[in-house]
Amino acid sequence: MSGTEEGPTAVRKREVFDAEAVVHMDAVYRFALRLAGDPDQANDLVQETYLRAWRAWDQYTAGTNAKSWLFTICRNLFLRQIERGKRHRSTVEERSPRESTPSGGDIVNPLWTATSQKDPEGSFFDSIVDDQVIHAIEELPEEYRTAVVMSDVEGLPYADIAEATGVPVGTVKSRLFRGRRQLQQVLYDFAVEMGYIEPATNEEEDA
Repeated sequence: MSGTEEGPTAVRKREVFDAEAVVHMDAVYRFALRLAGDPDQANDLVQETYLRAWRAWDQYTAGTNAKSWLFTICRNLFLRQIERGKRHRSTVEERSPRESTPSGGDIVNPLWTATSQKDPEGSFFDSIVDDQVIHAIEELPEEYRTAVVMSDVEGLPYADIAEATGVPVGTVKSRLFRGRRQLQQVLYDFAVEMGYIEPATNEEEDA
């Protein structure tokens, strides 16, 4: 990233950086876009992420999960942007009307049942991938959105998500559960219309 360094050490640093970090640039962009919801802002996040990664490359252990490390940097940058925005708009973070799920008497959601039976740890998007999903993800609260993107879109394991977000694995699982439930509520009608799942019968709805 810096044109001022010379010599074999700098060349080696560049080679390792290209091999372990630059190869994940598309994934980092997808992650940034899901966080920010705006291509220009996502590009800025990616550029700043890689600049900071280059400067801190000596702190990275070669051969470990560079993708997770880059996501951590990207997310921290995004959260700092949110904090700056809060000084002007203190309620921006509380926009989602689906933050809480109803307690008691929940209808069994066929989309939830189908995906959880196929993979309890969960790739929610194995059976439904569409622009509608991406839009729904962008509407999730940030904590849920980050967990869902890292797990279900980018395929990171729970442990890496926990490290990247600075929370216990149990919290990651909880955020994934809540995020997926919110997505399922939004996407159920769409999934039925597109034929991804069968509509619920009266017996299923009364279960």
